[in-house]
Amino acid sequence: MCGQLAFYFEQKSCTGCSTCSIACKDKNNLEVGQNFRKVYEVSGGNYKKRGSAVFPQVYAFWVSISCNHCLDPACMKSCPTGAIRKRKRDGIVYICEEKCTGCRRCIKSCPYKAPQYDERIKKVRKCDFCMDLLDEGKEPACVAACPMRALKYGPLQLIRERYGKVNEVQGMPGSHITEPALVISPHRDAVKK
Repeated sequence: MCGQLAFYFEQKSCTGCSTCSIACKDKNNLEVGQNFRKVYEVSGGNYKKRGSAVFPQVYAFWVSISCNHCLDPACMKSCPTGAIRKRKRDGIVYICEEKCTGCRRCIKSCPYKAPQYDERIKKVRKCDFCMDLLDEGKEPACVAACPMRALKYGPLQLIRERYGKVNEVQGMPGSHITEPALVISPHRDAVKK
C-alpha cells in the first residue's frame, strides 16, 4: 500500500462489544487500565409526553477510537526528543521507544488521548497501526477482530473516495485540530448539528 493509511469506522454497525479493544489489548500485551483502542458509549435524549402517551426520543451509539495517525499530529510536535515519528511510506505515527523519556507531553497534546504512559517501562506507548502485522500482509488486530466489520483500513484517499470525508461526530474532537486519518460514517444521531 502507498499513501497515508487511515481507519474507517461505520458507526451504525458498531454494537459496542469492545472486541476491537480486547484484540488490541491482547496483541500489545497491555496492562490493566491501558487501551490503545477504546470504545465509548454516547447516549442522550429524553421522553416527550402527550396526554397519557410517552414518546421516546432517546439514542445511544458507540465510538471506537485509537490513534488516528493524524496528518498534523499534535503528539509529534510536542515531543521534545523526536521519539514520535511519522513513517513516510504510509503515514503511520509511532513512538521510537529508545528515544522516549516518558515526559508525557504527547499525552497532554493529543485531543484523542491516544498516547498512554506505561508505568512498567516508564515510557509512553500507543497504537502503531499494528505495523508488524501490516508488514506481514495482515490486517491490524482491531480490524481483523471486529465481528460486525464496522472497522476497516486502507489508504486515506481511497477511503474518502468510497465513504466521503465525514469525521465530525458527537463525542469526537473537531478534525481541524490534527486532521485525523480517520473517516466515520456516522450513526444518524451522531451527526454534529
